Amino acid sequence: MNRYESDKKINRVVMTGLMMCLILVATSLFKVPVPFTQGYVHLGDAMIFLSVLVLGKRNGAIAAGVGSALGDILGGYAMWAPWTFAIKFIMGLIMGIFVEAMEKRGHKTSNRGVCFIEVVGMVLAGLEMTGGYFVAERFIYGNWAVPLLSVPWNIGQFVVGMIVAVILAEALYKTPARKFFTIKN
Repeated sequence: MNRYESDKKINRVVMTGLMMCLILVATSLFKVPVPFTQGYVHLGDAMIFLSVLVLGKRNGAIAAGVGSALGDILGGYAMWAPWTFAIKFIMGLIMGIFVEAMEKRGHKTSNRGVCFIEVVGMVLAGLEMTGGYFVAERFIYGNWAVPLLSVPWNIGQFVVGMIVAVILAEALYKTPARKFFTIKN
């Protein structure tokens, strides 16, 4: 392994850890309680989308799962951590796989800004998150009423997350340091 490959690997590990922390902070600091469900909505999804844009599918999914699960553990929702890890990991993976598949089919993505393909990937990932928590809540609460009440809140959470992620990504792509934010796998 030459020095360039070593530096790139170190950069990827550091950026993955940074994105885990940003997901944890956005999940923990910006909580809005959801009536009837004893849960909350947060801005963690914005950082999940951003992590996939920055890191690609594999490291973005790892950051999403670990950062979100840590948010549950440290925020007093430890029983949700395994569910959250799986749901958010798959969320990041779905977005990354979709974007990568579209790139292979010849659809263009750009390091100059967020494109339509990446937004569609965010929507698919958000729908997976909504469905994943719907199923998880069914098992945890033992009925279908509470999960049904949380669906609009989860949709709102990922839509706001998409908007924030696009704004942040557009700002990052315009900085001179953008080369550090384009280390997709």
